[in-house]
Amino acid sequence: MTEKPYDSHELFLFALQIFTCLGMLEEDAAIAADSLVRADLEGNESHGISRLAIYAKRLREGRIAARPEIGFERFHSVLKVDGGNGLGQVVSYRAVEAAMSIARETGIAGVFVSNSNHFGTAAYFCQMACRAHMALIAMTNSPPGIPPWGGKKPYFGTNPIAFGFPAREEPHVIVDMSSSVVARGKIILADKLGESIPPGWAIDDEGVPTTDPAAALRGAVLPLGGAKGYALALAIEIMTGVLTNAAFGPHVNNLYKDQDPPANVGHHFIVLNIEKWMPMQEYYGRMEQFLQEVKAVSKARDVREIFYPGERRHHTYATRKQQGIFLSEEVRNELIRLGQECGVPLFAN
Repeated sequence: MTEKPYDSHELFLFALQIFTCLGMLEEDAAIAADSLVRADLEGNESHGISRLAIYAKRLREGRIAARPEIGFERFHSVLKVDGGNGLGQVVSYRAVEAAMSIARETGIAGVFVSNSNHFGTAAYFCQMACRAHMALIAMTNSPPGIPPWGGKKPYFGTNPIAFGFPAREEPHVIVDMSSSVVARGKIILADKLGESIPPGWAIDDEGVPTTDPAAALRGAVLPLGGAKGYALALAIEIMTGVLTNAAFGPHVNNLYKDQDPPANVGHHFIVLNIEKWMPMQEYYGRMEQFLQEVKAVSKARDVREIFYPGERRHHTYATRKQQGIFLSEEVRNELIRLGQECGVPLFAN
Protein backbone atom coordinates (compact mmCIF):
# COMPACT_ATOMS: atom_id res chain seq x y z
CA MET A 1 0.00 0.00 0.00
CA THR A 2 1.06 3.61 -0.50
CA GLU A 3 2.67 5.15 2.57
CA LYS A 4 0.15 7.99 2.68
CA PRO A 5 -3.49 8.01 1.62
CA TYR A 6 -4.83 9.96 -1.35
CA ASP A 7 -7.47 12.61 -0.87
CA SER A 8 -10.77 11.34 -2.31
CA HIS A 9 -11.53 14.61 -4.08
CA GLU A 10 -8.12 14.59 -5.77
CA LEU A 11 -8.74 11.03 -6.99
CA PHE A 12 -12.15 12.15 -8.24
CA LEU A 13 -10.57 15.03 -10.19
CA PHE A 14 -7.94 12.68 -11.63
CA ALA A 15 -10.57 10.20 -12.84
CA LEU A 16 -12.75 13.03 -14.14
CA GLN A 17 -9.87 14.38 -16.25
CA ILE A 18 -9.00 10.91 -17.56
CA PHE A 19 -12.57 10.31 -18.67
CA THR A 20 -12.90 13.71 -20.34
CA CYS A 21 -9.51 13.23 -22.00
CA LEU A 22 -10.96 10.09 -23.57
CA GLY A 23 -13.93 11.97 -25.02
CA MET A 24 -16.63 11.69 -22.37
CA LEU A 25 -18.85 14.66 -21.63
CA GLU A 26 -17.88 16.26 -18.33
CA GLU A 27 -21.28 15.52 -16.77
CA ASP A 28 -20.99 11.84 -17.66
CA ALA A 29 -17.35 11.73 -16.60
CA ALA A 30 -18.33 13.12 -13.20
CA ILE A 31 -20.86 10.30 -12.68
CA ALA A 32 -18.30 7.63 -13.56
CA ALA A 33 -15.55 9.20 -11.44
CA ASP A 34 -17.86 9.64 -8.46
CA SER A 35 -18.97 6.01 -8.68
CA LEU A 36 -15.38 4.73 -8.65
CA VAL A 37 -14.18 6.93 -5.80
CA ARG A 38 -17.28 6.30 -3.72
CA ALA A 39 -16.64 2.54 -4.02
CA ASP A 40 -13.15 3.06 -2.57
CA LEU A 41 -14.50 5.31 0.16
CA GLU A 42 -16.97 2.62 1.15
CA GLY A 43 -14.34 -0.12 1.26
CA ASN A 44 -15.25 -1.79 -2.03
CA GLU A 45 -11.82 -1.42 -3.66
CA SER A 46 -12.49 -4.10 -6.28
CA HIS A 47 -15.02 -1.74 -7.89
CA GLY A 48 -13.11 1.47 -7.23
CA ILE A 49 -10.33 3.44 -8.88
CA SER A 50 -8.55 0.17 -9.71
CA ARG A 51 -11.09 -0.21 -12.55
CA LEU A 52 -10.16 3.08 -14.18
CA ALA A 53 -7.35 1.68 -16.34
CA ILE A 54 -9.48 -1.01 -17.99
CA TYR A 55 -12.34 1.44 -18.58
CA ALA A 56 -9.86 3.87 -20.14
CA LYS A 57 -8.42 1.18 -22.40
CA ARG A 58 -11.83 0.18 -23.73
CA LEU A 59 -12.92 3.80 -24.18
CA ARG A 60 -9.73 4.53 -26.12
CA GLU A 61 -10.33 1.48 -28.34
CA GLY A 62 -13.96 2.43 -28.91
CA ARG A 63 -15.15 -0.83 -27.40
CA ILE A 64 -17.09 1.32 -24.93
CA ALA A 65 -18.76 4.42 -26.37
CA ALA A 66 -17.47 7.63 -24.79
CA ARG A 67 -20.62 9.52 -25.83
CA PRO A 68 -23.36 6.89 -26.07
CA GLU A 69 -26.70 7.57 -27.69
CA ILE A 70 -28.95 6.24 -24.93
CA GLY A 71 -32.46 5.35 -26.11
CA PHE A 72 -35.59 5.33 -23.94
CA GLU A 73 -38.96 3.72 -24.64
CA ARG A 74 -41.70 4.06 -22.05
CA PHE A 75 -44.70 1.74 -21.70
CA HIS A 76 -46.73 3.07 -18.76
CA SER A 77 -44.61 2.13 -15.71
CA VAL A 78 -42.07 0.16 -17.73
CA LEU A 79 -38.97 1.79 -19.19
CA LYS A 80 -36.90 0.08 -21.85
CA VAL A 81 -33.38 1.51 -22.22
CA ASP A 82 -30.79 0.92 -24.93
CA GLY A 83 -27.51 1.97 -23.34
CA GLY A 84 -25.78 2.73 -26.63
CA ASN A 85 -22.77 0.69 -25.42
CA GLY A 86 -21.95 3.38 -22.88
CA LEU A 87 -20.12 3.00 -19.60
CA GLY A 88 -22.47 1.15 -17.27
CA GLN A 89 -22.36 3.80 -14.54
CA VAL A 90 -23.52 6.49 -16.96
CA VAL A 91 -26.19 4.35 -18.60
CA SER A 92 -27.56 3.18 -15.25
CA TYR A 93 -27.55 6.67 -13.72
CA ARG A 94 -29.58 8.00 -16.66
CA ALA A 95 -31.92 5.00 -16.51
CA VAL A 96 -32.59 5.35 -12.76
CA GLU A 97 -32.97 9.11 -13.14
CA ALA A 98 -35.67 8.60 -15.79
CA ALA A 99 -37.30 5.84 -13.73
CA MET A 100 -37.58 8.05 -10.66
CA SER A 101 -39.43 10.60 -12.76
CA ILE A 102 -41.90 7.89 -13.79
CA ALA A 103 -42.23 6.63 -10.22
CA ARG A 104 -43.14 10.12 -9.02
CA GLU A 105 -46.12 9.85 -11.32
CA THR A 106 -47.10 6.18 -11.04
CA GLY A 107 -45.56 4.99 -7.75
CA ILE A 108 -43.40 2.31 -9.35
CA ALA A 109 -41.16 1.98 -12.38
CA GLY A 110 -39.51 -1.10 -13.84
CA VAL A 111 -36.43 -0.52 -15.99
CA PHE A 112 -34.92 -3.01 -18.43
CA VAL A 113 -31.51 -2.01 -19.80
CA SER A 114 -29.58 -3.61 -22.66
CA ASN A 115 -26.40 -2.74 -24.58
CA SER A 116 -24.54 -1.54 -21.48
CA ASN A 117 -21.31 -2.37 -19.66
CA HIS A 118 -20.05 -3.03 -16.13
CA PHE A 119 -21.85 -0.53 -13.87
CA GLY A 120 -19.66 -0.56 -10.75
CA THR A 121 -21.46 -1.07 -7.45
CA ALA A 122 -25.22 -1.53 -7.38
CA ALA A 123 -25.18 0.32 -4.05
CA TYR A 124 -24.36 3.53 -5.90
CA PHE A 125 -27.78 3.56 -7.55
CA CYS A 126 -29.54 2.50 -4.36
CA GLN A 127 -28.07 5.54 -2.63
CA MET A 128 -29.18 7.70 -5.53
CA ALA A 129 -32.79 6.59 -5.02
CA CYS A 130 -32.57 6.89 -1.22
CA ARG A 131 -31.49 10.52 -1.52
CA ALA A 132 -34.75 11.09 -3.43
CA HIS A 133 -36.73 9.33 -0.62
CA MET A 134 -37.38 6.31 -2.84
CA ALA A 135 -36.51 2.63 -2.59
CA LEU A 136 -34.67 0.71 -5.29
CA ILE A 137 -34.02 -2.87 -6.31
CA ALA A 138 -31.04 -3.17 -8.66
CA MET A 139 -29.50 -6.12 -10.44
CA THR A 140 -27.11 -6.78 -13.31
CA ASN A 141 -25.56 -9.67 -15.15
CA SER A 142 -21.89 -10.01 -15.99
CA PRO A 143 -19.50 -12.27 -17.92
CA PRO A 144 -19.62 -15.97 -16.96
CA GLY A 145 -18.28 -16.64 -13.50
CA ILE A 146 -20.58 -19.15 -11.74
CA PRO A 147 -21.22 -22.72 -12.95
CA PRO A 148 -24.65 -24.34 -12.81
CA TRP A 149 -24.88 -26.34 -9.59
CA GLY A 150 -22.91 -29.53 -10.20
CA GLY A 151 -21.02 -28.11 -13.19
CA LYS A 152 -17.38 -27.01 -13.43
CA LYS A 153 -17.59 -24.48 -16.27
CA PRO A 154 -18.97 -20.98 -15.62
CA TYR A 155 -22.23 -20.04 -17.31
CA PHE A 156 -23.87 -17.32 -15.17
CA GLY A 157 -22.35 -14.04 -14.14
CA THR A 158 -21.68 -13.33 -10.48
CA ASN A 159 -24.92 -11.36 -10.88
CA PRO A 160 -25.32 -8.99 -7.93
CA ILE A 161 -28.64 -7.86 -6.52
CA ALA A 162 -29.08 -4.84 -4.28
CA PHE A 163 -31.83 -3.20 -2.25
CA GLY A 164 -31.87 0.39 -1.03
CA PHE A 165 -34.34 1.72 1.56
CA PRO A 166 -34.11 5.33 2.72
CA ALA A 167 -33.72 6.22 6.37
CA ARG A 168 -34.64 9.63 7.75
CA GLU A 169 -30.99 10.22 8.56
CA GLU A 170 -28.15 8.28 6.98
CA PRO A 171 -27.03 5.54 6.98
CA HIS A 172 -29.65 4.28 4.57
CA VAL A 173 -30.34 0.56 4.46
CA ILE A 174 -28.22 -0.77 1.58
CA VAL A 175 -28.12 -4.49 0.82
CA ASP A 176 -25.64 -5.17 -2.01
CA MET A 177 -24.62 -8.76 -2.58
CA SER A 178 -23.26 -10.98 -5.29
CA SER A 179 -24.82 -14.33 -6.22
CA SER A 180 -21.34 -15.78 -5.76
CA VAL A 181 -19.39 -16.34 -2.54
CA VAL A 182 -17.41 -13.24 -3.47
CA ALA A 183 -17.52 -10.63 -6.21
CA ARG A 184 -15.29 -11.65 -9.13
CA GLY A 185 -13.69 -8.21 -8.92
CA LYS A 186 -12.04 -9.22 -5.64
CA ILE A 187 -10.37 -12.14 -7.40
CA ILE A 188 -9.28 -9.86 -10.25
CA LEU A 189 -7.79 -7.46 -7.70
CA ALA A 190 -6.03 -10.30 -5.84
CA ASP A 191 -4.53 -11.51 -9.12
CA LYS A 192 -3.36 -7.97 -9.91
CA LEU A 193 -1.74 -7.69 -6.49
CA GLY A 194 -0.19 -11.18 -6.60
CA GLU A 195 -2.11 -12.31 -3.52
CA SER A 196 -3.79 -15.65 -2.85
CA ILE A 197 -7.54 -15.96 -2.27
CA PRO A 198 -9.24 -17.72 0.66
CA PRO A 199 -10.31 -21.38 0.34
CA GLY A 200 -13.93 -21.81 -0.69
CA TRP A 201 -14.05 -18.89 -3.08
CA ALA A 202 -13.39 -20.64 -6.38
CA ILE A 203 -12.50 -23.72 -8.41
CA ASP A 204 -10.01 -24.12 -11.25
CA ASP A 205 -10.92 -25.20 -14.78
CA GLU A 206 -11.00 -28.84 -13.67
CA GLY A 207 -13.48 -28.13 -10.87
CA VAL A 208 -10.84 -28.44 -8.13
CA PRO A 209 -10.90 -25.89 -5.26
CA THR A 210 -8.09 -23.32 -5.59
CA THR A 211 -6.54 -20.40 -3.72
CA ASP A 212 -4.70 -19.16 -6.84
CA PRO A 213 -6.60 -16.16 -8.28
CA ALA A 214 -5.23 -16.76 -11.79
CA ALA A 215 -6.50 -20.35 -11.71
CA ALA A 216 -9.80 -19.11 -10.30
CA LEU A 217 -10.20 -16.64 -13.17
CA ARG A 218 -9.63 -19.50 -15.62
CA GLY A 219 -12.11 -21.60 -13.65
CA ALA A 220 -15.22 -20.44 -11.81
CA VAL A 221 -16.39 -18.59 -8.71
CA LEU A 222 -18.55 -20.66 -6.39
CA PRO A 223 -22.18 -19.64 -5.84
CA LEU A 224 -23.25 -18.17 -2.51
CA GLY A 225 -24.91 -20.83 -0.35
CA GLY A 226 -24.40 -23.63 -2.86
CA ALA A 227 -27.49 -24.50 -4.89
CA LYS A 228 -29.37 -21.46 -3.51
CA GLY A 229 -26.79 -19.06 -4.95
CA TYR A 230 -26.95 -20.88 -8.28
CA ALA A 231 -30.74 -20.45 -8.33
CA LEU A 232 -30.39 -16.75 -7.47
CA ALA A 233 -27.83 -16.21 -10.24
CA LEU A 234 -30.14 -17.98 -12.69
CA ALA A 235 -33.13 -15.80 -11.74
CA ILE A 236 -31.09 -12.59 -12.05
CA GLU A 237 -29.79 -13.76 -15.43
CA ILE A 238 -33.36 -14.04 -16.64
CA MET A 239 -34.30 -10.61 -15.26
CA THR A 240 -31.23 -8.84 -16.65
CA GLY A 241 -30.38 -10.83 -19.75
CA VAL A 242 -33.41 -12.65 -21.13
CA LEU A 243 -36.10 -10.06 -20.31
CA THR A 244 -33.98 -7.04 -21.25
CA ASN A 245 -32.96 -8.44 -24.65
CA ALA A 246 -29.32 -8.03 -23.58
CA ALA A 247 -26.77 -10.83 -23.73
CA PHE A 248 -27.06 -13.64 -21.17
CA GLY A 249 -24.84 -16.39 -19.81
CA PRO A 250 -21.69 -16.99 -21.87
CA HIS A 251 -22.91 -14.48 -24.49
CA VAL A 252 -22.00 -11.59 -22.15
CA ASN A 253 -18.54 -10.56 -23.30
CA ASN A 254 -15.65 -9.92 -20.93
CA LEU A 255 -14.30 -6.40 -20.43
CA TYR A 256 -10.88 -7.86 -19.62
CA LYS A 257 -10.50 -9.98 -22.77
CA ASP A 258 -8.85 -7.99 -25.54
CA GLN A 259 -10.41 -9.96 -28.34
CA ASP A 260 -14.01 -9.77 -27.10
CA PRO A 261 -16.57 -7.49 -28.80
CA PRO A 262 -18.77 -5.08 -26.74
CA ALA A 263 -20.17 -6.73 -23.62
CA ASN A 264 -23.92 -6.05 -24.05
CA VAL A 265 -24.49 -6.25 -20.30
CA GLY A 266 -28.08 -6.06 -19.04
CA HIS A 267 -29.39 -4.31 -15.93
CA HIS A 268 -32.77 -4.27 -14.21
CA PHE A 269 -34.04 -1.66 -11.76
CA ILE A 270 -37.30 -1.34 -9.84
CA VAL A 271 -37.94 2.10 -8.35
CA LEU A 272 -40.51 2.40 -5.56
CA ASN A 273 -41.94 5.82 -4.71
CA ILE A 274 -42.86 5.14 -1.11
CA GLU A 275 -45.00 8.23 -0.62
CA LYS A 276 -47.53 6.93 -3.15
CA TRP A 277 -48.77 4.35 -0.65
CA MET A 278 -47.59 5.67 2.71
CA PRO A 279 -46.91 9.18 4.08
CA MET A 280 -43.14 9.60 4.32
CA GLN A 281 -43.25 10.62 7.99
CA GLU A 282 -45.12 7.41 8.78
CA TYR A 283 -42.64 5.38 6.74
CA TYR A 284 -39.63 6.93 8.45
CA GLY A 285 -41.18 6.40 11.88
CA ARG A 286 -41.79 2.73 11.15
CA MET A 287 -38.26 2.32 9.74
CA GLU A 288 -36.72 3.89 12.83
CA GLN A 289 -38.68 1.52 15.08
CA PHE A 290 -37.72 -1.44 12.90
CA LEU A 291 -33.99 -0.64 12.84
CA GLN A 292 -33.87 0.17 16.55
CA GLU A 293 -35.47 -3.19 17.33
CA VAL A 294 -33.02 -5.02 15.05
CA LYS A 295 -30.04 -3.39 16.75
CA ALA A 296 -31.50 -4.03 20.22
CA VAL A 297 -31.65 -7.83 19.78
CA SER A 298 -29.62 -9.65 22.46
CA LYS A 299 -26.04 -10.00 21.25
CA ALA A 300 -24.08 -13.20 20.86
CA ARG A 301 -20.90 -13.66 22.88
CA ASP A 302 -18.07 -11.27 21.90
CA VAL A 303 -20.39 -9.13 19.73
CA ARG A 304 -20.24 -5.47 20.71
CA GLU A 305 -22.83 -4.09 18.30
CA ILE A 306 -25.36 -5.36 15.77
CA PHE A 307 -25.13 -3.53 12.46
CA TYR A 308 -27.78 -3.36 9.79
CA PRO A 309 -26.76 -3.48 6.10
CA GLY A 310 -25.39 -0.10 5.08
CA GLU A 311 -24.02 0.98 8.47
CA ARG A 312 -20.47 -0.32 8.06
CA ARG A 313 -20.37 1.08 4.52
CA HIS A 314 -21.45 4.47 5.88
CA HIS A 315 -18.86 4.44 8.69
CA THR A 316 -16.06 3.43 6.32
CA TYR A 317 -17.08 6.23 3.95
CA ALA A 318 -16.98 8.81 6.73
CA THR A 319 -13.55 7.62 7.94
CA ARG A 320 -11.92 7.52 4.51
CA LYS A 321 -13.49 10.81 3.49
CA GLN A 322 -11.56 12.39 6.33
CA GLN A 323 -8.40 10.27 6.35
CA GLY A 324 -8.02 9.48 2.64
CA ILE A 325 -7.76 6.37 0.45
CA PHE A 326 -4.75 4.05 0.39
CA LEU A 327 -3.79 2.58 -2.99
CA SER A 328 -1.74 -0.52 -3.67
CA GLU A 329 1.57 0.11 -5.44
CA GLU A 330 0.25 -1.81 -8.44
CA VAL A 331 -2.85 0.38 -8.74
CA ARG A 332 -0.84 3.56 -8.09
CA ASN A 333 1.67 2.71 -10.84
CA GLU A 334 -1.17 1.84 -13.19
CA LEU A 335 -2.75 5.24 -12.55
CA ILE A 336 0.57 7.04 -13.06
CA ARG A 337 1.02 5.35 -16.44
CA LEU A 338 -2.56 6.18 -17.37
CA GLY A 339 -2.05 9.79 -16.34
CA GLN A 340 1.09 10.03 -18.45
CA GLU A 341 -0.80 8.73 -21.50
CA CYS A 342 -3.48 11.41 -21.05
CA GLY A 343 -1.27 14.21 -19.79
CA VAL A 344 -2.96 14.18 -16.40
CA PRO A 345 -0.60 13.97 -13.39
CA LEU A 346 -1.62 11.82 -10.44
CA PHE A 347 -1.69 14.03 -7.36
CA ALA A 348 1.23 13.39 -5.02
CA ASN A 349 0.29 11.62 -1.80
